[in-house]
Amino acid sequence: MSFPVQKSDDELRERLSPLAYKVTQREGTERAFTHDDFPKDPGRFHCVCCGQALFDQAQKFDSGTGWPSFWAPLDEGAVGTREDRKLFMRRTEVHCSNCGAHLGHVFPDGPPPTGLRYCMNGVAMDFVPAGD
Repeated sequence: MSFPVQKSDDELRERLSPLAYKVTQREGTERAFTHDDFPKDPGRFHCVCCGQALFDQAQKFDSGTGWPSFWAPLDEGAVGTREDRKLFMRRTEVHCSNCGAHLGHVFPDGPPPTGLRYCMNGVAMDFVPAGD
């Protein structure tokens, strides 16, 4: 796939922590309950690789899974999806639509109004408080 923002592997390795690089560039997963939960204040969650706004605090909920979960992205164009058949499972992978960074997966067991659970890796996002 081709994305509007392209960053070199060297640039990403320099900018990201080893875990953030593994998650966003090699489709890894951080362990459940290992990422500090994000603030509860109003704000948005941005891609750690390119800075694109992905999710709003208003769509976040506690799924009990150990990963930040949202019932919808900021807008439909913020993220992209594709089928993921790794690990002998059939899942829907979620990536940043701007740079292609792997963010997590989406599942059909979320709350209303969408019934979706965007289960994201915390290291793949930065929180930006409202007004910043």
